[in-house]
Amino acid sequence: MNVSESRGARGVAGAEVRRRPKNRRAQIAASSAVAFGAAGYHGVSMEDIATGLGISSAALYRHYPSKYALFREELLRVGQAFTASVEVAAQDPLPAAQRLRHMLTGLIGATVENRATVRLVRWEGRYLEPADRVVLDEQQSSVLVALDEQLALLRPELTTAELRMISTAILGVITSVADHHAALPVRTVNRLLGAACMALTDSELPPAATVSELGTRAQIPDSFKHELLLRKAVELFHLRGYPNVSVEDIASAAGLSAASAVYRFYRGKSDILAAAFRRAADRVSGAIGPAVASTPDSGAALGVLIEQFVADTFDERALAVVYYAEFGHVPAEERAVLRNIQRLSVQEWARLVRDMRPELSAAEARFLVHAAFAMVIDLGQGFGDDPIAGRARVGFLMRRVLLG
Repeated sequence: MNVSESRGARGVAGAEVRRRPKNRRAQIAASSAVAFGAAGYHGVSMEDIATGLGISSAALYRHYPSKYALFREELLRVGQAFTASVEVAAQDPLPAAQRLRHMLTGLIGATVENRATVRLVRWEGRYLEPADRVVLDEQQSSVLVALDEQLALLRPELTTAELRMISTAILGVITSVADHHAALPVRTVNRLLGAACMALTDSELPPAATVSELGTRAQIPDSFKHELLLRKAVELFHLRGYPNVSVEDIASAAGLSAASAVYRFYRGKSDILAAAFRRAADRVSGAIGPAVASTPDSGAALGVLIEQFVADTFDERALAVVYYAEFGHVPAEERAVLRNIQRLSVQEWARLVRDMRPELSAAEARFLVHAAFAMVIDLGQGFGDDPIAGRARVGFLMRRVLLG
């Protein structure tokens, strides 16, 4: 090797030349998905992503012109991966039950492989620009249609709306993996969630709800400003996203004449969000003790908790979504406490499930609890007060996920 070759190999200053990895775009996408998932789309800058990768902002901008371009590409990439997985399975020349199982395997694999980005799709997709949101919605719709078609072959007696309810429940169970950080081997996740999804497909549904069986949400008198502010804030956070709501917006929604009036009840917008999270966490955790104390066994206690969870989730649909979507915006000093409450609540639910299903490990039971929670939230969002997804039916499906 001559002198010039030596200099070229080691660089001008004698250091090793850092060559750009061939998979740099994939590295950027993976790193950004983790960052967005932890702090939310609005809570992450291009500089944050570059720092996490150990590169300069200029190097990052060579691959993506903006944070939004990176966000958009990653969400639509995963949406396409989901679409492709069901399209491939639908072409299998197999009996319908096996084709459906292959679809579930593909969807579970795509979720596990893209766990951080699936979380973005679930909770941050609303920040896509309208045209891009249409594309993502079409991708998600194509997955549900593919599930509907396979289910219709297995359950021809079900109505179109009932098929869509079960498809929505299945997709909620699968994508629940993105809502938590519990770890299991991929093969175990596929077996566990696949069995839970199949349990949703082969059971006799309870009758659809009547109008009188649907819950009614209590109205808050205008004089109860503290409670009214909390509810109106949660509704706005759900509709627009926490970063896009101001204290002025909350004050106006609650009928206050000025934003300054909010500070008589809360220290600021983040304090309202923290109060909402405590409310949601306390409802789940606070129900466990009374349910266990007032029932003769774990199965009965679980039945009480399921009924309560479905009722609370359907009565407070906006709060249920905000609890998952806006955690990154909760003040740091509140997060550890909230995580501990959630962890202990899931642990107690899992203990009751294991009492009924001793073949499950503790980790497997926790996975199923997370899956059941996510399914109920998704059904509440997708069907609202539609009697097709009445509370008795949703509770029944929740039992199927937890108990098989």
